[in-house]
Amino acid sequence: MRETDDTARQINEELARRHSTATVLFHHAVAERLGLGPADHKCLDLLLERGTMTGSELAAATGLTTGAITGVVARLERDGRIRREPHPDDGRKQVLRPVPEGLRDLQDVFAGIGAETGPLLDGFDDRELRAIAEYLRRSTDFARRHAALLRVATITAGASGTPTNGEADDQH
Repeated sequence: MRETDDTARQINEELARRHSTATVLFHHAVAERLGLGPADHKCLDLLLERGTMTGSELAAATGLTTGAITGVVARLERDGRIRREPHPDDGRKQVLRPVPEGLRDLQDVFAGIGAETGPLLDGFDDRELRAIAEYLRRSTDFARRHAALLRVATITAGASGTPTNGEADDQH
């Protein structure tokens, strides 16, 4: 077996899973520090990434129900983190927009952490940095695609009456 084969196996079987778990736990800690629930924090992050979204778009992106999104939006709006604005093309809709003044605590948390991320890349040459960037792009696309596929499978299984929450089928 070539060394690259062994490294690829280690990435796929161990390191990617450990990284994913550490990332989820990190974002739970960030959410807790900000007084947010994890779903609220990641919905806010999606709005920061995309600028504006409708509630329906946010629901589609997260897989949360529109009812759950209504609660997320209400909490984030109450906290002054987002605001609702009329949709520019459809007066029946509203867009959700992050409020910069309401994000200072989030910026403060990540400013301190951000100072430590630069050294993580020290020692990598330009070629290696491009490879890391490409891996992150691919793994992000992979995760988003498989999240969508899992949601469809869950919805399909739920519609067919197949248990979707790990419950046994032999309940009498």
